[in-house]
Amino acid sequence: MRAAVQHEIGQDKLEVLDDVEAVGFGPGKVRLRVRAAGLCHSDLSAMSGVLPQPAPFVPGHEGAGEVLEVGDGVTGVKPGDRVLVCWLPSCGTCPSCRRGQTQLCLAGLAAAGAPNFRRAGGSPSDVFGFAGTGTFAEEVVVGAACAVPIPDDVPYEIAALIGCGVTTGLGAALNTARVAAGSSVAVIGCGGVGVNTIQGARAAGAAQIVAVDPVASRRDAALRFGATEAVAPEALADAKQRITGGEGFDYVFEVVGKSATARTAYETTRRGGTLCVVGAGALDDNFQVSMFELFFDEKRILPSLYGGGDVLRSYERAIALWRAGRIDLAGLITHRVPLAGINDALDQMRTGEALRTCVEI
Repeated sequence: MRAAVQHEIGQDKLEVLDDVEAVGFGPGKVRLRVRAAGLCHSDLSAMSGVLPQPAPFVPGHEGAGEVLEVGDGVTGVKPGDRVLVCWLPSCGTCPSCRRGQTQLCLAGLAAAGAPNFRRAGGSPSDVFGFAGTGTFAEEVVVGAACAVPIPDDVPYEIAALIGCGVTTGLGAALNTARVAAGSSVAVIGCGGVGVNTIQGARAAGAAQIVAVDPVASRRDAALRFGATEAVAPEALADAKQRITGGEGFDYVFEVVGKSATARTAYETTRRGGTLCVVGAGALDDNFQVSMFELFFDEKRILPSLYGGGDVLRSYERAIALWRAGRIDLAGLITHRVPLAGINDALDQMRTGEALRTCVEI
């Protein structure tokens, strides 16, 4: 089968190979035919080494498709079912799951240490899947909890986005920060996750939502998805002064994954307000805040992993909001490419041209 492979960390191009086989099928596993995958910035971060990932590997963790085969003990899905890929499934039994913090379960990530694929005659033969998945492939084998059934009215490309970017962005606003109606919000970084954070803030009833991004096309997109104003980073201080009288926003979301923008977000948050860190950053990029300002300003600093809540409930909520017309998911897809065009999709994301590119597999 075909899959897009990165041979070494740091390479900026993927090679689409036709000698790759999905491996690991057995009890508790599901073999999927991937129909659509979304390109998320986390894939680029894994390719560059910002996020830890063994190589060679198949990127991609947003995906949806149909079940081809189920292993012994699998009861939640059957061959022919339409599913989305959950890259961070919960085991249901660990301390985090028992506390109701299923997004902090590490069972799914533990599986990322085993190869998902194998090359026939390639060297090396073992190939990993990003985050234990690897959806830039025609087929993938995942744990049963990673294959989440979707209703028949949800297209594959939309289901793929719900599997990460939509859930992460909406959840940051609705689960983690719990944006209050009538509040003021700033979102720094308006790619695929950022615009969904904007949609979440709008659904929560925020009165002012300022989108901040250096790319003009992304600022324009943010306005379509519910931002009341969109500014370049250098204009954020002026927006803070005009909208909040210089006090700062009630909620500021950092959706870039860099300490510099997190520091800007902290300074843009009002005293007693909430800074929500959504972006996935590097291990050695340290965010600094003085002990005095931490105490005196009483700003809440809330990291948000995968939407900060139970992902299965978050998937259901996203579908309900989409069906009700409260959020736009089809509009997130600005580009479509076949698997053979994956490197074009990478370039579209790097330049900011694309919010989400659907890889049609």
